[in-house]
Amino acid sequence: MMDDWVIETQDLIKTYGDGNEVRALDGVNIQIRRGEFISVMGPSGSGKSTLLNMLGALDRPSKGLVLINGRSLAQIKDLDGFRARTVGFVFQMHNLIPTLNARENVEVPMMGQVRSARERRKRADEILALVGLSERMHHLPSQLSGGQRQRVAIARALANHPSLILADEPTGNLDSQSGAEVIDLMCRLSEELGTTVIVVTHDLAVARQARRVLLMLDGKIVDDHLVGDPFEEDLEAFRASGLGQALCRADEEALQLFDPDVRGALQRVLTREGCIGER
Repeated sequence: MMDDWVIETQDLIKTYGDGNEVRALDGVNIQIRRGEFISVMGPSGSGKSTLLNMLGALDRPSKGLVLINGRSLAQIKDLDGFRARTVGFVFQMHNLIPTLNARENVEVPMMGQVRSARERRKRADEILALVGLSERMHHLPSQLSGGQRQRVAIARALANHPSLILADEPTGNLDSQSGAEVIDLMCRLSEELGTTVIVVTHDLAVARQARRVLLMLDGKIVDDHLVGDPFEEDLEAFRASGLGQALCRADEEALQLFDPDVRGALQRVLTREGCIGER
């Protein structure tokens, strides 16, 4: 039902430049339900971060609409207040304040809300326990590991009970184990709290942990599918790569370079996306 949609975009366009216009987003239409965990993939410059900025009300579209919880962002006068109440952000660089400890960093988004200092501390303690950092709440960011700092950033994003978490390459500066733990945590929080989570990533292993993957290319959503067979996921990622796009543009004879089994699977993916015709 429409009431379940946390996010809806309608013919979303974002252009940059005067004269030589660049379309960072080109007619994006998506609907995302409450509690979904979604990854957004695509090559650099495909529009992933621009889309996140539009959904988080950090930038305005050139044309089209963004609706969050059924409300058009174009009709909201106090966007700063709306973001504080509705959206939590997690970035590749955690952006923690170095002179504040973990608890104090989590309290920062609550400063502009009608809460007493005691209520802020109580909420911060609850969320830090949720992300497994109760014993580190008095530590400064410099005293925490990269994975722990990102957990604090996630806790901070949850401070005001947002319905939407937007994460831009949240594992980009982490080792593989820490990155997996952070994504596992975000998956669990999405399931337990019913929070909608959207993660922009270049990492296929991260994308696979989502329930749904959006694939972007040249400002468009070129694929939107539920996560399934790992081999098919590899093929989807390949299709978004430079070589995959070259195959889309080239003659079908280029497929003869591949092993027969791989060739057949590639043909299925490329045919489904209209890159090549049915055999």
